[in-house]
Amino acid sequence: MFKLICRWGLKLAGWKIRGPVPRYPKYLIIGAPHTSNWDFVLAIATKYSLGLKAKFLGKAELFRFPYGWFFRMLGGYPVDRSQSTNMVEQIVEIFRQKEEFAIGLAPEGTRKAVQKWKTGFYHIAAQAGIPIIMIGLDYANKELRIADEPFWPSGDIEKELPQIQAFFAPFRGKRPQGQKA
Repeated sequence: MFKLICRWGLKLAGWKIRGPVPRYPKYLIIGAPHTSNWDFVLAIATKYSLGLKAKFLGKAELFRFPYGWFFRMLGGYPVDRSQSTNMVEQIVEIFRQKEEFAIGLAPEGTRKAVQKWKTGFYHIAAQAGIPIIMIGLDYANKELRIADEPFWPSGDIEKELPQIQAFFAPFRGKRPQGQKA
């Protein structure tokens, strides 16, 4: 039922999802540009519309009372961004232990403008040997664009990060001033 509500909500708001639905047992989704709280709503609606069982990482503050139960129900894992933890290793281990697992992240790590993306997503995918599914949020065209092919990282981040970022270059966030130029 929630799947139908999400599909209907996206359609009513004029949004379209374009591109192939991921059908891998394990994968990591990155969505960008992340410039607004509405990006989360779109991500959740897309997740349920496509029938994806992906989890997501969110700042720990979201998981406090009174809303923590709601974000956990949607598949959230809290991340304490003030702590220096081995989050990459923890998530890689989850991928190794599970037969099926997917997680979504915003590579910027925040809605604010950043000069440099966080690279944990890349290291997780490379170390776990899983594909990166790239989804561009394009508010200008009301389109969620899934890359035609998954990105399989080789471990050469210096070479590959610019290739990944190039996929997202044409997309405009809700608040374009929050995007890296």
